[in-house]
Amino acid sequence: METRKKSESSGVRYKRSRQRDRILDTLRGTKTHPTATWVYDALKKEFPDLSLGTVYRNLGILRDQGFVRVLQSGSTFDRFDADTSAHYHFICERCGQVSDVPMLPLPGVERAASDALGCAVSGHRLDFFGVCAECAAGAEQRPTAARA
Repeated sequence: METRKKSESSGVRYKRSRQRDRILDTLRGTKTHPTATWVYDALKKEFPDLSLGTVYRNLGILRDQGFVRVLQSGSTFDRFDADTSAHYHFICERCGQVSDVPMLPLPGVERAASDALGCAVSGHRLDFFGVCAECAAGAEQRPTAARA
């Protein structure tokens, strides 16, 4: 199994867990960049004894193994992404939706930052902010005070 290979190559061995496998499957099956609570709610019927603490613990293990990324965008709750390839995100300032941005990562940006700072830069994260299409469409459909 893929999870065993990555954990063995990192030097840390984790016992295989059906719950952890399902948490990873659930993350891989969505593009919503969910919170731990969302994952918990999605799996609670399948695992009646599941606790939110177990979800957080397993998400931490999956992060340490390199299977998920934690997205911290300044909101109250972290979001999780099973797509660990280099890519950027768009965060809606109205509804908080996080979406993948379909563009290639900027070439040479780590090298440019490294040269500018005089230190070793190992990676970067770029988030775009604005109003998503759904929120923009909803705002256009609502009457304004002047029209009401």
